[in-house]
Amino acid sequence: MGKEKRDLRRLTNAAMMSALVCIATLVIPIPIPGGGYANAGDIVLLVTAFVLSPGLAALASGFGAAVADIILGYSMYVPGTLVIKALAALAAGLMIRWTKKHMKLVPAMIVAGICGELVMIAGYYGYEYAILENAVAAAAGAIPNIIQGLAGIAGAAVLTPLMERILKTKKRIED
Repeated sequence: MGKEKRDLRRLTNAAMMSALVCIATLVIPIPIPGGGYANAGDIVLLVTAFVLSPGLAALASGFGAAVADIILGYSMYVPGTLVIKALAALAAGLMIRWTKKHMKLVPAMIVAGICGELVMIAGYYGYEYAILENAVAAAAGAIPNIIQGLAGIAGAAVLTPLMERILKTKKRIED
């Protein structure tokens, strides 16, 4: 496959994954007292981190989640979501590249998922603390984020092999 065709395929996959992050975030938004919401978007965010390059995963995940915030009317979270979700995907994507060399794939995905979700939890705690100026309210928001993160890790471990087949990128994650 030529370089141009490979690049087009990568960008197309990133755009599709960004749309899926947005859709998964929109499907079941669960409002959190004090602002924000929990959702299923982290499942797709981690799948994205596991099947795309870390850079593309960061762009796709940050953009998809930020668009969902715009659609759902959480405009004050858009800048934070864009950065936090991008960093979470980047962390998980970089970690999967390292862990898959040292352990079997499912444990590698769990470790990488934990890494990405810790970035998300810490990022939203910091962002909410900065916005709300209340550590207790920010900490209360961490509980749904922890639940969302655990669901993201479990869901991604199940769905990643399916998405690899769909994107035909199985070699990427096993390299």
